[in-house]
Amino acid sequence: MELDWLEDFLALAECGNFSRAAQRRNLTQPAFSRRIRALEDWTGTPLFDRSTQPVGLTEAGRRFRPFADETVRRLLQGREEARLAGGAAATALRFAATHALSLTFFPAWLSRLEGQARLGAIHLLSDSMQACEQVMTQGQAQFLLCHTHAAAPSRLEAGAFRSAAVGGDRLVPVSAPDEAGAPRHALSGGGLSGGGAALPHLAYSPESGMGRIVTAARGGFPAALALDTVFTSHLAAVLRTLARDGRGVAWLPDSLIAEDLAQGRLVRAGGAGWEIPVEVRLYRPRARQSPAAEAFWTLAAEQAIQDGRAPE
Repeated sequence: MELDWLEDFLALAECGNFSRAAQRRNLTQPAFSRRIRALEDWTGTPLFDRSTQPVGLTEAGRRFRPFADETVRRLLQGREEARLAGGAAATALRFAATHALSLTFFPAWLSRLEGQARLGAIHLLSDSMQACEQVMTQGQAQFLLCHTHAAAPSRLEAGAFRSAAVGGDRLVPVSAPDEAGAPRHALSGGGLSGGGAALPHLAYSPESGMGRIVTAARGGFPAALALDTVFTSHLAAVLRTLARDGRGVAWLPDSLIAEDLAQGRLVRAGGAGWEIPVEVRLYRPRARQSPAAEAFWTLAAEQAIQDGRAPE
């Protein structure tokens, strides 16, 4: 059994399509299919139901998936730690963070912790939530910083990762103002299901964590919405620019748009009932990490407890 087979298995489990999974793994589809078949021969049972579209996991595949996730993550993390061992890089802290938090929350939060202890070198990878989750499961980062909401939990397996809430934020529906300073695209007017035209919506793409949150939280809005998606991106900063240009309504982190609201470049498109409270959460593997990473987790967890947020 080869590590590549497990990575192939996880790619197909996520994509649900042989062609897309083979492309992600930089393989031809026949070669990819042969490796999946080799893994099934090794396990002694089919792991995928090929009669459905998208391709689904069999019961055996569902039971095998968490073990594959953990094995790949631990092996890649172990390789990374072995490469770092014995050098100055062993004290470096490796973070993955979503784009919005890399710009807003991360610098001030890190500075606050650095005021209590010397942290050493910091490596930050900024990407979409989906990419950051993949980096974590592959053991390429020790910590993940992201927005979370109870209705849209992270895809990181709870049994393999711990987390602590280290801050809070709100996703606020905003629009460019009209000449009178009112929202050009108001949630209290058009856009409500059954009344008025659909509102132009600046949406997050599926790989965005905030996109998952907005989709999951819509059931808690004051009324049903009719939205016409006119632009899609996983970057909140891009949606902010388009919202300021009057292209539509977007749910953006308050931490990102506070100055825009204060200066009147953006206005709230609806009342507090349309806002989505979110947590800023720090994830780490449950398995023990380097001494530097463990010391940082202790520092961050203690600060979270002081702020009234207990780690999980």
